[in-house]
Amino acid sequence: MVAVRSLAKKIGEQEILRGVDLEVTRGETLAIIGRSGGGKSVLLKHLVGLMEPDAGEIWIEGQNIIGLTERQLGAVREKIGILFQGAALFDSMTVAENIAFPLREAGERNPKVLREKVREMLDVVELEGQEEKMPESLSGGMKKRVGLARSIVRRPSCVLYDEPTSGLDPLTTATITYLILKLQRELGVTSIVVSHDIRSSFRMASKIALLANKRIGFFGTPEEMTGSDDPYIREFLGGF
Repeated sequence: MVAVRSLAKKIGEQEILRGVDLEVTRGETLAIIGRSGGGKSVLLKHLVGLMEPDAGEIWIEGQNIIGLTERQLGAVREKIGILFQGAALFDSMTVAENIAFPLREAGERNPKVLREKVREMLDVVELEGQEEKMPESLSGGMKKRVGLARSIVRRPSCVLYDEPTSGLDPLTTATITYLILKLQRELGVTSIVVSHDIRSSFRMASKIALLANKRIGFFGTPEEMTGSDDPYIREFLGGF
């Protein structure tokens, strides 16, 4: 589904990524973990062309997206949904209007189709009947779930999550983790999750990528990571 080859990026004089290599198989859930400020979100933004690397390649379903025009990137982005760290809902829109926004942008105008798609997505994220609520009346967890519904309303084949459990209490974190697994299981969605939450990452991910020293320092299953004798990995995992 996704392949990253020798990706390098500097912001000003600061080197963020240095020769990152990564592969994500269709239908799996990959968690990208690492220390704060280590470049995880920067890597994520490269996957949909929000940032352009200094060197390297990014392949989405067999197409190298580096150097594509905005119009060409638009076709690639149709395959990918994004859940931003703060959900990024429009404050002036209802829940239904927020979820329907990508459909309207794509040209859908039939009210019946929009209502049905919104209802279907609210059912998926288990927020049935919340169509007319405004974002200000939602809890942090509910906002994340509405953002998730918006990210999948066009049925993308891949969803990117930027710190989906950040700032949430343990119960809500468990709910978001469950929903990510549910999408993978019921809709076959490929998920790439950037997170600092090791516990939830290990619960949801079929593969773990540890971003360390500007490269992928480990790639494998959660079980392989916990069984590693590498000193850096042992230190990073701490008492997990």
